[in-house]
Amino acid sequence: MRVGELSRRSGVSVASIKYYLREGLLPPGERSSPNQASYDEGHVHRLRMVRALIDVGGLSVAATRAVLAAVDDPQVPLHEALGRASATTPPPWGASGDADDEARAGAQRALADLVRERGWHVSPKNPAWDTAVEVLATYTRLGDEDLARQLELYAEVMEDVARREVAVVVDRGDRARTVEGAVVGTVLGDTLLAALRRLAQEHCSAQLLEGAGLERAEDRARG
Repeated sequence: MRVGELSRRSGVSVASIKYYLREGLLPPGERSSPNQASYDEGHVHRLRMVRALIDVGGLSVAATRAVLAAVDDPQVPLHEALGRASATTPPPWGASGDADDEARAGAQRALADLVRERGWHVSPKNPAWDTAVEVLATYTRLGDEDLARQLELYAEVMEDVARREVAVVVDRGDRARTVEGAVVGTVLGDTLLAALRRLAQEHCSAQLLEGAGLERAEDRARG
């Protein structure tokens, strides 16, 4: 198919397709003449994946290029490909003036203790480590230690989720599909988990808060 049909099939504009080609996010088509190239279903799939990672997953072009390189390279082990996906979203705050304060030091200890107790094989160099530490430290600075005490619960739930996710993609058998699943599942899964958490919070809020308000109203009516 020509680039115009590729655009119609994928829902991506021709200008964006040409941009992704220049940026190395989309492999070149088969050259049929000096000014024309032919594309196939693999290009349609890749474009949908690129848009998913950028539009839904919120990755930058550079981060998308990095994770797609792991998908394309048959020498990259699955574990490393998953690591690349995990490293695509560095903490948004950058270097903090409070990097060495007491709250952050306590958060570092709490996370290190958790990792040790659960026997997790993780690296402090993973950007997710700094993200978790900064969130825990911020809880402390805001006086929300009761939220920080949910860390063990979060870890238990997320370990179960992660185990199931990794098992699903490993069961695919095909190496390329497995790596792609690891990358897409990690990036888009973050967005899905956050969305489901907010939906669950709305549900629980309705049960706990609205229910409590109704009971108080009934008590007042009886009084």
